[in-house]
Amino acid sequence: MPDWLVSLLHWLAMPEAGLGALFVVSLLSATLLPVGSEAALFGLLKLNPDLFWPAIAVATLGNTLGGAVSWFMGLGAHRVIDKARHQPTELHALRWLQRFGPKACLMAWLPLIGDPLCVVAGWLKFPFWPCVGYMAVGKLLRYLILTVLLLKVFPGGLPV
Repeated sequence: MPDWLVSLLHWLAMPEAGLGALFVVSLLSATLLPVGSEAALFGLLKLNPDLFWPAIAVATLGNTLGGAVSWFMGLGAHRVIDKARHQPTELHALRWLQRFGPKACLMAWLPLIGDPLCVVAGWLKFPFWPCVGYMAVGKLLRYLILTVLLLKVFPGGLPV
């Protein structure tokens, strides 16, 4: 492994830098960017097991804020399209989602559909704070379950 990569990984493993890096990765992974935060969380916890709860909290906060950014992107896109069309826009395929309302954001943790779901929640003008609350619960449960499972399956770390 190149020396610069070893240095970077060592720096990211430090509790001071690791939590900040985890926050950024978690925030970006909750947008439409193709980034995953689980590996960063797992790596940080393997190197710093005493940071379990702070890391879970930071990952949940970053991922929830990323979902909130996606919500605002959806709201903004809806407003721009409504303004361009000079009339309200409704997507008939998404009407079923309106039946669930903000509770649908509980599924924001799901791969592939979770991040776009936050955008759609903004598009449909679901209330912001209830959406963020449901996002946070779903994302917290995902991080807890995945991290505990990974730590039990790979107690000595991932095979290299």
